[in-house]
This record gives sequence, structure tokens and C-alpha cells, in this order.
Amino acid sequence: MTRIVLAATVALVTSGAAIAQTTEYYIVQDTATKRCTVVDKKPTTQTTVVVGDGKVYTTRTEAESAVKTVKVCSP
Repeated sequence: MTRIVLAATVALVTSGAAIAQTTEYYIVQDTATKRCTVVDKKPTTQTTVVVGDGKVYTTRTEAESAVKTVKVCSP
């Protein structure tokens, strides 16, 4: 009985951790080339800046679609 409870607890904890890990996507612009890209981590360097009012996207597809609408990313 103890093994079953322990196994259920481990399964619950690991599944909860997987659900809690969400990926965030940002549109960033390289200040040297003025080229925009989508990244999954907020930039911490001065050579790239978050554009698009700093909006955070939940999917890469959503962020890639939004790149087309961000004014500074348009050619």
C-alpha cells in the first residue's frame, strides 16, 4: 500500500512540474542589423531589444505571425 501511495505522489509531483513549465516567446530586434527574430528567452544583452510593446506570446507560431505586424520589423 505504501508503494502505491508513494508512486502516485511521485507521478502527481512530476506531472505538476511539467504543467507549470510554460514557454514564453518574445519578438526581439538586433540593434546592429535591425532584423527581428522570435526567441524563447527574454534577452539580457544590449545588442537585442524586445519589440512589439514587450508583449509575451505563448506559442512560437503566434509570435512569428505577430512579427509581420510589428512596425519596426517591417522592411
